[in-house]
Amino acid sequence: MPDSLEIGFVLFPDLTQLDLTGPWEVLTRVPGARCHLLARDLAPVASSSGGLAIVPTMTFAAAPQLDVLCVPGGPGHLVAMENPELLEFLRRQAEGCRFVTAVCTGSLVLAAAGLLHGRRATTHWMSLQRLARFGAQPVKARVAHDGKFVTGGGVTAGIDFGLALAEQLGGKTLSQTIQLAIEYDPHPPHAGSPDSADPAVVEAINARAEPYRARMAEVDARAAARFA
Repeated sequence: MPDSLEIGFVLFPDLTQLDLTGPWEVLTRVPGARCHLLARDLAPVASSSGGLAIVPTMTFAAAPQLDVLCVPGGPGHLVAMENPELLEFLRRQAEGCRFVTAVCTGSLVLAAAGLLHGRRATTHWMSLQRLARFGAQPVKARVAHDGKFVTGGGVTAGIDFGLALAEQLGGKTLSQTIQLAIEYDPHPPHAGSPDSADPAVVEAINARAEPYRARMAEVDARAAARFA
């Protein structure tokens, strides 16, 4: 493992904070990791969960060439998918990265940048099939690997994703050490995926999400058209 690793987490308004803070908690424990919170400027970035904001540590313009690039998801991913400055930053950094990664709907931001075409990728279950519109191969998994591209499923999968990436960076012993240090030993109720949840619960969530799904379809159509 190199003496130092430049790891950059991209910020945008209305991100889901656990998409970011889950893997952040894991990857900041990798020896030699220098983790950066990256945004257009240094103003606090509001998350989607009310008053919680995250303060960037570095601007896009000042960022070094990263070894690991990580994009979180959240409702704000729809605006991020149409942000030319952000998409260009991702494309520019991706070329020299050791790993290009995303959690949850951050995968759709990578896809909108043209970075997942032909690659296996995952995301939140509600958005999984959207990846195909951008030429990606949707994979139903907590973590999906395709060469240097690593993607995680929805929200809580960011911790699994972080541990899987830590293993690739420093080996199984490092990953297990971090997992034990953060006492990640989940025993959740059986409703964490549409396969295990009560069908009535899945139906209710899908019904509430209809306006959001309509917005997704509109943004996907515009973003995918750039590659037509």
